[in-house]
Amino acid sequence: MTSTTDRLFSAADTALRTLFATPRASQACPTLPEGPSALSDAEKQQSAGLMRVNHVGEVCAQALYTAQALATSNPALRAHYTAACIEETDHLAWTAQRLQELGARPSLLNPLWYAGAFGLGLVAGRLGDAISLGFVVETETQVGAHLNSHLQALPAGDHASRAIVAQMRDDELRHADTARSAGAATLPAPVQAAMRAMAKVMTTVAQRV
Repeated sequence: MTSTTDRLFSAADTALRTLFATPRASQACPTLPEGPSALSDAEKQQSAGLMRVNHVGEVCAQALYTAQALATSNPALRAHYTAACIEETDHLAWTAQRLQELGARPSLLNPLWYAGAFGLGLVAGRLGDAISLGFVVETETQVGAHLNSHLQALPAGDHASRAIVAQMRDDELRHADTARSAGAATLPAPVQAAMRAMAKVMTTVAQRV
């Protein structure tokens, strides 16, 4: 059983790797059979803004799962959060790679997004395992809907981005189903609404900054 000090060092390591290292995926980046994407400058700019938002979402996912793993006293749940965090690293790597291909940069506010998400994860984790899992369900459900909207908004010819977003959506909804099966509580409607409002602010700002 790992000590609190070990978990703190692990959390700090995850933060540094997320914000300052090049993420490495354990799974190959998804592709679509349509072939390489041929985009105009305007389409590249549109895709870059959307993929920047998705990259921020994955930065936040690293923070949330790391904080929730740190907060829980349940070893099995801690292992669940740690495994989910590792899987989200694939998404982080794919979105970072796609931004580079589009000639775009990640959000300049990533340290701020990470800190905010980490704080939310700690609060959720301290409220008990059922609430913490409920936070996962609501977060991942909202993310799945958000990714569906991006599939509508991405240029039709951006096959590379669309393949990544489609796989991410499926994975996030699976995370929600897994958390629900593990005993997640349903969050109150005002909390759900507040989470949607915070996500709206983040996505609006991150698309540009």
